[in-house]
This record gives sequence, C-alpha cells and structure tokens, in this order.
Amino acid sequence: MNNLTDEDRYLILSRRDKTYADAFFVGVKSTGVFCRPGCPARLPKFENCQFHATAADALSNGFRACKRCHPASHFSEASALVKQLINETEAAPQKRWSEADIKELGLDPSTARRQFQKRFGMTFTQYARQRRLGLAAKGLMKGDSVINAQLTAGYESASAFRKAFAKTFGTAPAKSMANPLFIDWMSTPLGPMLAVCDDAHLYMLEFTVRKNMNRGFVKLRKAYGRDVIPGRTSITDKIETEIKAYFEGTLKNFETPLAPTGTEFQNQVWKCLRDIPYGTTCSYTDLAIAVGNVRAVRAVASSNANNGLALIIPCHRVIAKGGALGGYAGGLDNKQWLLGHEKRNLSV
Repeated sequence: MNNLTDEDRYLILSRRDKTYADAFFVGVKSTGVFCRPGCPARLPKFENCQFHATAADALSNGFRACKRCHPASHFSEASALVKQLINETEAAPQKRWSEADIKELGLDPSTARRQFQKRFGMTFTQYARQRRLGLAAKGLMKGDSVINAQLTAGYESASAFRKAFAKTFGTAPAKSMANPLFIDWMSTPLGPMLAVCDDAHLYMLEFTVRKNMNRGFVKLRKAYGRDVIPGRTSITDKIETEIKAYFEGTLKNFETPLAPTGTEFQNQVWKCLRDIPYGTTCSYTDLAIAVGNVRAVRAVASSNANNGLALIIPCHRVIAKGGALGGYAGGLDNKQWLLGHEKRNLSV
C-alpha cells in the first residue's frame, strides 16, 4: 500500500487528496461503509478506520461501497453513460444523434451533455459529429469521392455537409486534402489524459486538468495546418498501452514516436529533459546548465512547462533548487505522486 502507515493514510483522508483515490480504501467500522481518499463524506475518527489495499479486500471484510465516492469503480474511468454512448457511436459512426435517440437508450440527454462536456470539452452530439467528419476526411485522403465522404459523415444534404466540413477543416471537401490529427482520451490513476496523434506520431499528451488546453490545439493547427478531431490511430493504441504500463510501474522508457512542436531552443530543452533518468530529479538551474546557458533558467522553465508531452518528456522530474516541487501544469499533487511512483518502482 505504497509504504504508507495508517497515520499517513488518515492524513491523506483528512486532506481529501484525490491523487490517492485508488491507492487504498478505508472501511468505517461505525457505519459499515468503505470509501476512497477524496470522498466528500464526513471524516471518520481514526479509531473507526480499517484500511485496505483494494476495494475487493474491503468488500470481503463486510463493508459496503459508499454511494458518494463509488469506491468499487475505478476513480479515473469514464462513466458508464459515457462508455455506452461512445460504443454506440463506434457501432454506428454514420448516425446523426438527437436527444430523442439518447432517450431511446434510456439515458438522460442533459446528463449526457454534462458528462461529455466535463470529460471531452464538448457535448455528445458535437463529439459524434466530429467523429463522422473525421471518418469523411480519412475517406477523402484515401481517394473517396465527395459524395461517399458525405454519406460516410451521415449527411443527406450536400450543402450541409460542405458547410460542416469547411467549418471544421477550413476548406470545402472538394478542395480538401484534409489530414486531421486525432484526439482521444485515456484513463489513468491521476485522472483522464488526452492524446493527439496521427498514423505516425504522437503530437500531444496532457492531463485534462491542465489550464488553457486550447492553446495547445491552436499551436498544432498553426504549426501543421491540421485540425484536431475525435478519433484513434495505431499510435493512440501504442501510447495508451505504454501509459498503462508506466502507471503499473513496469515501463520506464517510452518508445512511441513523437512529433514535438517547438522552437530550436525548446527542442533542445526537451531533449535534455528526456535524458533525466527515471526516478531521479534535477533543478531548473541544472537543466539550464545542461542546455549550455546557466543564465537561461526562466527560458528553460517556460520550455519545461510547455512541452505538450507529459510523462514522455518528463518535466515533472524538474524541481526547484532548494528541493521544493516548483510548478507543474498537470497539478502539483500529480507531480508529487509521479515522483513518488517512480522512486517506488525504480528497482522494479
């Protein structure tokens, strides 16, 4: 249980620290309920707490799952509703979804809208539309006719298809050599991450809690002239497999091919970042020295924060000179967890 004492675990409970949401569970003897760290329920007394490594252990000891924090499910996974609608979309990618269609599945449209907005930054109907247009763009790239692309996207009206396509890709389908980048989301113990890929490279990997995420998408559009739409590629599958292994503690070096998007100086900083060994740290000054300019600490820190490829370009391994964590776009709690995770698994 991460080498934590019961006192450590109780302190984490008292802080409602969600970064440990699946690290351990607490059974409350006075209520017979078990919870995960971060649960909004009232903090139990220490003497009433019985700690467990897994939800299964808590269940086998007679505790029932809390109805507020749902400890029997994985904290960072998409909800059952989100999973169901994504599966429905993939089963019928040409379908144009309406609120009536969602109701026919026994689901509440407003809940679907809210949960998709929270996880993906768009409503379900927007997600489904972008998915259809992405398939149409792929078809055009492979030589499909415009009419086939239109039907693939689920549009009966040619004018409506042209308008939607131009709004997304900036050009009419007849003139398009649309070559979009595809974005998909994956679950991790620290919450969802998004990956932006094509069939050859990974362009962006970020925790969804990062602020100003849209700046990254704008940067990609400007640099490559390509829009970012929902979808997966073989590179998405590869990085998802590697991310899972990283969080399990069995992977220390990523092999997914990357396409970092930066200036010459930024790329130099990012190369030095990738040279920091797993499970170790360096200071911003050390990084500036490695780049070859000890006075460039601020520029190095800025490059560090804007690499766009979290974990793979390990900016979380850079700390302040005095040993403080410093900053981290993915959240300081996440940074602390990542550093502890790597140290715990260094010898694995």
